[in-house]
Amino acid sequence: MQPMIKTLLEKIEFGWRLLATAISFTSFGIGGVLLWLAVFPLVTIWPGNRNQKAYRSQYTVHLSFYVFIGLMHRLGVMTYDVIGLEKLNRSGQLIVANHPTLVDVVFLLSRIRQANCIVKASLWRNPAMRGPILNAGYISNADSETMINDCANWLQNGGAMVIFPEGTRSVPGQPYRFQRGAAAIALKADSIITPVTLTCEPSTLTKTQAWYQIPKRRFHLQMIVGDDVELQPFQALQPRSIAVRRLTQYLQDYFTQQRERDERNGN
Repeated sequence: MQPMIKTLLEKIEFGWRLLATAISFTSFGIGGVLLWLAVFPLVTIWPGNRNQKAYRSQYTVHLSFYVFIGLMHRLGVMTYDVIGLEKLNRSGQLIVANHPTLVDVVFLLSRIRQANCIVKASLWRNPAMRGPILNAGYISNADSETMINDCANWLQNGGAMVIFPEGTRSVPGQPYRFQRGAAAIALKADSIITPVTLTCEPSTLTKTQAWYQIPKRRFHLQMIVGDDVELQPFQALQPRSIAVRRLTQYLQDYFTQQRERDERNGN
């Protein structure tokens, strides 16, 4: 009798998490549209220059994402912990992170008060995302040279940025393949560069999974903020293309080592 009750309870818990996941993502979509229609117009008409308005919009995104993560946590969809948060939220800081799951973008921005991002050009047509993208001054990846210059200018003016060097979500079991944009931006801006390692256990919301393909138990998201990367050895390399390639390889090796460490520890 007890195994039957246990199985029934497990099915009820699974069904609730599936419903809670649907509620969460529906709330995210509705919230994005409401921000675009009702909140950002008020934020942008407040006096200030372009950067000041972008900072306010980024902070609004931060608050909304903080609420969204809190909703997922309280509904029982996920748990999380953060190590080294005090190393973030600095002026002119480039935050480089791996990208194991769809929700890690939201989670990272929920912990950073003001940060710019690079977004896919296709997302500018997404009604749930268009408002935050436009008002927060996020940077399109449509043209790589323009993107690098815009990001470097933002960092040099004291803004913070979040970049995922893979350019898309990781494929479970596959080695990292970092693009060179993050390294090119860091070297051009001569900015602070801080690595952030994200892990999701059990794996969910990957590039190959739909939102409704939830794991058998709620997932745990962990964020570990590493020490700043020393840029001077790379700045000394010439030509710049070699410096970019070496820094990209360094970052890829760093995140590979972090993943191997987690695998050894059973995470």
